[in-house]
Amino acid sequence: MTSPTSRRTVLTAALVAAAAGAGTAASTGPASAASASTPSAPQAAAPLVDNRFWHTYTDWRWGSGDGTRVLAGVRPGLAIATATGRTDYTDPHTGRTAGWEYATWTSPLHRPAVPATELIASWNARTPAGTWIAVELSATYADSTTTPWFVMGRWASGDGDIRRTSVDDQGDAHSSVWTDTLSVDDAASGVRFVAYRLRLTLYRTPGSRLTPTVWRVGAMASDIPDRFTVPATTPAHARELRVPRYSQNVHIGQYPEYDNGGEAWCSPTSSQMIVEYWGRKPTAEDLAWVRPGLPDPQVCHAARYTYDYQYGGCGNWPFNAAYAATYRDLNAVVTRLGSLTDLERLVHAGIPVITSQSFLQEELPGAGYGTAGHLMAVVGFTREGDVIANDPASPDNEAVRRVYPRRDWENIWLRTKRYNASGQVRSGTGGVCYVYWPSGPTPGQRRVLRSLGLL
Repeated sequence: MTSPTSRRTVLTAALVAAAAGAGTAASTGPASAASASTPSAPQAAAPLVDNRFWHTYTDWRWGSGDGTRVLAGVRPGLAIATATGRTDYTDPHTGRTAGWEYATWTSPLHRPAVPATELIASWNARTPAGTWIAVELSATYADSTTTPWFVMGRWASGDGDIRRTSVDDQGDAHSSVWTDTLSVDDAASGVRFVAYRLRLTLYRTPGSRLTPTVWRVGAMASDIPDRFTVPATTPAHARELRVPRYSQNVHIGQYPEYDNGGEAWCSPTSSQMIVEYWGRKPTAEDLAWVRPGLPDPQVCHAARYTYDYQYGGCGNWPFNAAYAATYRDLNAVVTRLGSLTDLERLVHAGIPVITSQSFLQEELPGAGYGTAGHLMAVVGFTREGDVIANDPASPDNEAVRRVYPRRDWENIWLRTKRYNASGQVRSGTGGVCYVYWPSGPTPGQRRVLRSLGLL
């Protein structure tokens, strides 16, 4: 479960109060809606989602590079050819100032099929010591005005050069960046993003021949209908994947500098389970920093290398995807799925999915807890269609496998509005998830990934 309190939750609560005072409904946050109205009936329309990721040789050539070069091969990428500028960066989390030279790449303008209220970027990269990257996004509104370039992450796979960080206090008259999501402040106003560009800046130590390599960058655009309840789906595929089971709770009190230790490590624990499902794991050298004798040191490793020093937690969605993609030939994205059926299709193809949800204890039978935000890995479905999850909020590794009732589970994952224990309206994630897969997917995996716009 995530801690500290999500900035998404704080935002939604503030707008609920504002809306109540003005007598109007407000809508915000990554899956948000903040009107304290009576729960609506299930809506037939599926959430609208558009994914666009640049990752092929042609994709990189279509963009506009300044000092970058395109790398061919099985996994095409982007690297520095010749630095075109130099700047000083003062790390807000260490106070250190260092000089860096850089090159840039800007994507073509993408017009999503969905005029969107939210955009979430994600990227896959390798940053050797002495390098790092920044990912920025600029969106276009329906009236043809544009946002500034918003920083969606300053990121490195390590933490020796800079501290990976989101950036607070970014916004304009219509939208704001909330940790990892660019969101229209008031969806009820009709304001929508109709296009966007992404910009990569690749940094390296001046005078060196070092370079980051970026294999994938893109964004998920969505406009999710406000709803407390989602339509029920019919079970289609029964299958359970053999995914390693790790509990975050066995790490309580360990490394409190990373979001107060294991009690808040649901996201990196889930990520590590799926990384290892695909046959990857940190080396003994990678884990040498972990105190001897701790159980599952790779979970401590995942927490450290997903930690967002500004957010103060390990639950930054794109940072988790980026962590997974540091492992050999793994791809990783943040997206939304339109239904539990889409998730079933992925699992049936052999691809487990990490989902984000919030719920009261009584809303999810068998959980034994409630949460304002939690990640778990969906690894299968029973013959009855119930959800088999590796839930890291378990007392030990043996207890991680859970079976949750299908109808309850799909509703808490896909809804955008919910009540907390005090009866106040809060946001739901509206189907947010992480999807990780290898660079050589099977034909069946390729088909379902392509159908969801991930390839």
